[in-house]
Amino acid sequence: MFAEHVNGLAGAASGDGLYLNLARRSGGSSVRIELLDGEPAVADGWEDIVEVSIVVPDAPVRWETWGGESGGDLTLPAGTYRVRVHAHGRDAGRGGELAERIVDRYLLKIWPAQAGPDAIVKTTSKDAEYWHREIGSRR
Repeated sequence: MFAEHVNGLAGAASGDGLYLNLARRSGGSSVRIELLDGEPAVADGWEDIVEVSIVVPDAPVRWETWGGESGGDLTLPAGTYRVRVHAHGRDAGRGGELAERIVDRYLLKIWPAQAGPDAIVKTTSKDAEYWHREIGSRR
């Protein structure tokens, strides 16, 4: 999922979907998805931001957590999209793996766009730096 990517948070290289590398492995993270008509301005208040391109086939689209513990349908027409992944609290999420409350949150903004290379827009957390170095940076 991260072949030829520079980022280590959102993998879309295989063409089989989008993999999000969240800070917490055991769940409890907040994730919101927004479908937009065009490219938005970069939002303030987020610690880490990356972008990737995806191609959505003319088939049902689903989201699913690791291991299929939960999931649902997404209404996303076939086409090529850009996805901007915003993250806040990755360091707290990594340190609070078993916390009972939400400590890390994510916002995915999706809009129609031509395909392009992935990009790291902003990095401030140590956790994102680690993942960019470990599974990103492969160009």
